[in-house]
Amino acid sequence: RYGGIALTLTALENELLSCRACSLVSYGRGPTSWTGVPSPIMFVGEGPGGVEDEYGVPLVGPSGQLLDKALWSVGLTRDKIIVSNIVKCRPQGNRTPTAAESQFCASRWLDKEIELIRPLVIVGLGNVPLQYFLGSDKRITRSRGQIHQLQNGIWFMPTFHPAYLLRQEGKDQIAAKWDVFNDFKAALGKMQEIIGEKELKS
Repeated sequence: RYGGIALTLTALENELLSCRACSLVSYGRGPTSWTGVPSPIMFVGEGPGGVEDEYGVPLVGPSGQLLDKALWSVGLTRDKIIVSNIVKCRPQGNRTPTAAESQFCASRWLDKEIELIRPLVIVGLGNVPLQYFLGSDKRITRSRGQIHQLQNGIWFMPTFHPAYLLRQEGKDQIAAKWDVFNDFKAALGKMQEIIGEKELKS
């Protein structure tokens, strides 16, 4: 199911990398793509920072290194999953993307990625993906760890962004890391449950 769409994703990526549709493109090197391979579980961050802008892929700076550790803790590695962002270009001064910027960019690119990949579960990292998928009134501190089914049938698990973990200290950081670990485990469990149900029916 996932191997046959690589060519179509490549065509989409070529379109993405030439996008000049909004003003965010003027603050960095241009659009960043996704990283990894199409898989039943997808991780979606907020937007590129300085390191991501330089390398052209999401979550490769300090936050990305922490994400790798969190993935490894639940038996996942980057080469087995796909990681993307709500906003593809770096906002000026590394600020958080606005709701309007998120809507404009994600409906143009991320939605197409999801349509092609058709993941079973999406893990949203931070407030930006949470609010894009579930509404602007949501807050990650209240919503993390609660799995929701989206209108397209995909399950969505919001959790803390790795950058949030890096800002915490001491016991707060340890507690937040455990929260992310448990959320990743729950998302993975949901994915395996769906795969198991599909295998029973087939």
